[in-house]
Amino acid sequence: MMRLLATVLSMVAGSVAAECRQALALGIDVSGSVDGSEYRLQLDGLAAALQQPEVTQLVLSDITAPVRLAIFEWSEPGHQRLLLDWTPIRSANDLEGIAALLNSTTRSTAPQGTAVGSAMLFGADLLSQQSECWKRTLDLSGDGKHNLGTHPREAKDALQASGITINGLVIGADDPTHGDKRYVQVGELSAYYNAWVILGVDAFVEVALGFEAYEDAMTRKLIRELQGLVLSDARP
Repeated sequence: MMRLLATVLSMVAGSVAAECRQALALGIDVSGSVDGSEYRLQLDGLAAALQQPEVTQLVLSDITAPVRLAIFEWSEPGHQRLLLDWTPIRSANDLEGIAALLNSTTRSTAPQGTAVGSAMLFGADLLSQQSECWKRTLDLSGDGKHNLGTHPREAKDALQASGITINGLVIGADDPTHGDKRYVQVGELSAYYNAWVILGVDAFVEVALGFEAYEDAMTRKLIRELQGLVLSDARP
């Protein structure tokens, strides 16, 4: 009897340990349009956003069913680099460790092209590894439209039945001398992501008007995603 009870308790404990309320895969654009300083603004901005008090509070709101995080870079088809494999976040120390990893990561050689559709498919494949999570979300950051590989509309069509959510963070031109053209450029890119990239009933596009604004935009996006996780998203 005691052995049976121990077995049941072990199974329950294992089930609890496996709980995951959200899987977040973050894809960062490292194509040719992103220079070295802009690369650092993305990685350091993400690191800082993950440590913002409101983001930390939301991530750690239920450590019995932790958020799992993966981070990758993308450029041309077949060129994605995984910076962080799936990691459950159960403490502020976990977030600090991820931030330290991002702050210390150096840029690797990447092709010049921008393969948005390929990045969508790569992120979806990552999320397929987390089928037990209540919600699975891909965040794709980018400063330009697709110019190589699978078109985003084809990737979106292929992922319609996947059950994942895809959100976008579009980055506008940094140069303030462009004046109103900056707003036109980021507006066009936002419309492009709305039409061909984002997926899911609650999907959205966040906007950063230049790489200097990336940290604030990422913070807003993470808060919106984490606040939007409600019990209705959980599997029965």
